[in-house]
Amino acid sequence: MSVGRRNTRGRRRAQRAKSVTHAHGEVGRSRSFRCARCRLEVPADAPGTAHRNHCPHCLTSLHVDRRVPGDRAADCRGRMDAVSVSARPDGEWMIIHRCTRCGGLSANRIAGDDNARSLVRMAVRPLAAARPSAADLARRVLIDL
Repeated sequence: MSVGRRNTRGRRRAQRAKSVTHAHGEVGRSRSFRCARCRLEVPADAPGTAHRNHCPHCLTSLHVDRRVPGDRAADCRGRMDAVSVSARPDGEWMIIHRCTRCGGLSANRIAGDDNARSLVRMAVRPLAAARPSAADLARRVLIDL
């Protein structure tokens, strides 16, 4: 009993043309991508930014852009983890990403549908690290006495 068909004549049949269309009916350019960390399907369109390049759930990105957003000129292609947030003078928040492969840093605008809990968690991380422990407080009290 054989499994599958074998080509015994030595020539291969030409591959059929694909009839699958991408999201929104576009051919050749997908309007979504899969997150490198959480593997969720992420729409490329985002409120508040013209070039979505990070997952709105876990805020992870890929190191694909070199100088201009959307240029796709970087050779690294490493996963970029969100490490911090920053604010511009006009009040706009930026996500700071660090590449896990080359260590490069980049700043990206937040989108309107980004996970607010993850953004605030990153914003207060330095405050949580600077919070003194109970032992530190006890030492300070004893020193003041």
